Amino acid sequence: MPITLEKLIDHHARYRGDRLAVIFDDQRLNWAEFNARVNQLANALQDRGIDKDDKVATALPNSMELLVIYWATVSIGAVLVPLSPLLKPGGLINLLNNADVRLLFLTAALMDEIGDRGVEIENISAENYIQIGTGQNETSSYSSFVSGHSSGPPAYPQMQQQDLFNIVYSSGTTGLPKGIMHSHLVRSHYGSHFAASFRMTPESVVLHTGSIVFNGAFVTLMPCFFLGARYILHPHFDVEAMIETIHSEKITHIMMVPAQIIALLQSRDFSPQKMQSLEMLLTIGAPLQQHYKEAVNDVIPGRFYELYGLTEGFVTILDRDDFNQQSGSVGCPPPGYDMRIVGDDGQDLGPGEIGEIVGRGPALSPGYYKQPELTRETFRDGWLYSGDLGYLDEAGFLYLAGRKKELIISGGVNVYPQDIEEIAGVHELILEVAVFGVESEKWGETPVAAVVLQAGAEIDADELQEWINSRVEARFQKISDVVIVNQMPRNVAGKTLKNKLKEDYLANQK
Repeated sequence: MPITLEKLIDHHARYRGDRLAVIFDDQRLNWAEFNARVNQLANALQDRGIDKDDKVATALPNSMELLVIYWATVSIGAVLVPLSPLLKPGGLINLLNNADVRLLFLTAALMDEIGDRGVEIENISAENYIQIGTGQNETSSYSSFVSGHSSGPPAYPQMQQQDLFNIVYSSGTTGLPKGIMHSHLVRSHYGSHFAASFRMTPESVVLHTGSIVFNGAFVTLMPCFFLGARYILHPHFDVEAMIETIHSEKITHIMMVPAQIIALLQSRDFSPQKMQSLEMLLTIGAPLQQHYKEAVNDVIPGRFYELYGLTEGFVTILDRDDFNQQSGSVGCPPPGYDMRIVGDDGQDLGPGEIGEIVGRGPALSPGYYKQPELTRETFRDGWLYSGDLGYLDEAGFLYLAGRKKELIISGGVNVYPQDIEEIAGVHELILEVAVFGVESEKWGETPVAAVVLQAGAEIDADELQEWINSRVEARFQKISDVVIVNQMPRNVAGKTLKNKLKEDYLANQK
């Protein structure tokens, strides 16, 4: 029997229908109520002619409707394409055309912007733009779209486990976005494997406070829905609202990107007592500096997990019980996954030697949508070549050294930005730091540090440069400049955009 997820919500409605399932703002739905909304939308989609394998996209902020759309799309065998509502119309249109999208749920503001451009999207007919939110055109509104449709089960298609569940577009931090495919089998592994790794149960209560359009959100969304646990979604990240919800709703599992964890630790509302229900605080999406990890583990010990992973399907997990012994690492692969470190010649490297992280496992993507050459380049003989640099210790735990494309070669020597970031990050006045390379006539490349200061802090950039350079381990790690910025530029997944920092820095040097 194939492992597919089209009847997952129906299963929970049948066997635990009166259990509280999903909370968003003042909406609190049990599994039967949530399933009724999913079915109503699924039937509306089928009546509109959306069939198995058709692509359905969203360009929406967090909402109850967005969660319903996710599961209604999957329930009829259609393919979910979640996109950021922050995309500019031109970029959104390019992705919609690339993904062969047939129906789009979007905000009224985006609808107006697309209409103003006068550009037709190749596969979407005029009636298949469905608006959600204020300023709705009644004829194309979500409420009008679902009105009058049955809340009974849709016509479930015949599904195979390799059928596509979704296409997730990469954040584009190192190039043009790529459509990364995930099958029903891959997403079911997200559900079962992460539930086991994070010690989740059907009684768990999961909170998500960031956007759910990026793949990292599925790391807790899938196991929560797979188990039939409780999922609480916030409209957007608000540190005070997050702390209050953790306390009032007795949250057991939460995932945060580094910027959110820093905000949590800095908040005046934070206290260890309000965090006592937590069984897991997971960091994901980008490296979190070591002193912040230790701060979390100090104030709420025994809850800190870290996940290093790629949307393409390889992960390592630092378990809460490994934190003290393997401090500084991002853990090891879960059961069923393999990992290697390879040099430029493709040969495996030994412990302590830095090379490219290569991995494989049951959640590996089948590839990039309509990009066979890129798929062959990234997925070789069943192994995913990550483009990330790292090394293994004697026990096989992974330590990161940065992106291969972010490697700085200064005077012929490899300089890893993360090494400098860890040193700079412990300065008492520095809140965040990002190191990138710029061209140098003398050295080829030289490191530059962009820093965000603590609130109210005042210090000269030259003084910071001197402080950092007096503490780096080698001469070639010395930074050539420090630039103080108000905030780090980030993508929707919360990753710092070093290419934007570099562009802005170079523009200011002219």
